[in-house]
Formats: sequence, structure tokens, C-alpha cells
Amino acid sequence: MTPVLDALTAVLLSYLIGSIPFGYLIARFIKGIDIRKHGSGNIGATNVGRVLGAKWGILALILDIVKALLPTWLLPLWLTPDPAWTGHVAIACGVSAIIGHMYPCYLWLRGGKGVASALGVVAYLAPVSTAIAFGVFVVTILVWRIVSLSSMLAAVSFAAAHLILNADHLWSPSGWSLTVFSLAIPTLIVVRHRSNLVRLWRGEEPTYRTAKEASRA
Repeated sequence: MTPVLDALTAVLLSYLIGSIPFGYLIARFIKGIDIRKHGSGNIGATNVGRVLGAKWGILALILDIVKALLPTWLLPLWLTPDPAWTGHVAIACGVSAIIGHMYPCYLWLRGGKGVASALGVVAYLAPVSTAIAFGVFVVTILVWRIVSLSSMLAAVSFAAAHLILNADHLWSPSGWSLTVFSLAIPTLIVVRHRSNLVRLWRGEEPTYRTAKEASRA
């Protein structure tokens, strides 16, 4: 195959893998319910955890991370042996996997917010910026206990960290695609949280509770 066809194949496979709705499938198999009709109506790990319990939410989180990480990491190596293409194709695969989670073909494009899948992608593409963003998430979740707010702040922090740490070669031939990624994906994640932003503004966004706190409620 030609390099372009190789890249397109990798991107398409990434979308199909990213579209696997693990949160929906877990809810179907474990409780026989459509997770989209419960809680916030989202198929992501946070809603799975609220509806089914923490252990199932953690499982959904891990699977959503892995389904984006593996295509980003492995498919470019398998389908694009030319080193000049591999880095850019990896980023394209990561974007495609995240889009798959947000707009899965298997669920009529009704998917999750993309945070867990984005974590899987950036952990491979930009581990230092990811570590900074994760630190921001941990601090904000401990302070405010609002998953959506912490997720959005982490996404914005990733973008800021990448821009600062790579200021000297943001638009270089090898770096421009990751720069576009670091601007586009956090923006898309925030847009996907627009309903959460409305609830935050109204003071209606639910907070995270520990298992001990939940048992007392």
C-alpha cells in the first residue's frame, strides 16, 4: 500500500476501535440496562460508576483508556514503517480514536465526553504534559470533587503545558501536528462538557462522593 493509504487505514481502524462503547456494554452485561437512560445519560466511566458502582466505573475507565492508547501506539508502527510518517499518523490515530469514543458509529454517534480516551492518547504522545494535567486533575478533584470541572481544567492544563514546554518547536515539521492536537482536542473536550458548564453555572453539578460518604447518604 502507499503511505497515504496506510495512514488512512490506520485512522479508520482507530476510529472503529475507539467507537467500542465499553460503558454501554458493561451496563448491558452487568445490569441489563441502557446506560444512556440512567444518571447523566452518558456512556463514560463517570456515569457508569454512579449508576453501577465504582468498580464498574473503574473498569470502564481502564477500557476507554486502552482502546485509544493501543491504536495510537501500535497501528502507526504496523501500517506506516516510514519514520517520517509515523509520528503524524500516531497523532491522527489518536484523534480518530477520541472522536470514535465521542461519536461512536455503533451507537448512532451518541458517545462520551472523550476524557478517558484522550488520556490514553496523550499518555503516549506527550507524557510530561500529561503528568502535569493529571496533577491538576488530582488537585481540583480533591478540592471541589467535581469530575467534569476537574476534567476540563486538566484538558486546558495539558494544552498550556504543551505550548510552554515546546515553545521553541511548536510548528516545526515534526511538531506541528501535536501542537494542533493539543489545541483542538482540549477545546473539543470542553465543548462536549457544555451541559456540565450550564449545571456548574447554576450550582447543580453533582460532586464526587467516596464510598464511605455514599454509604452514609
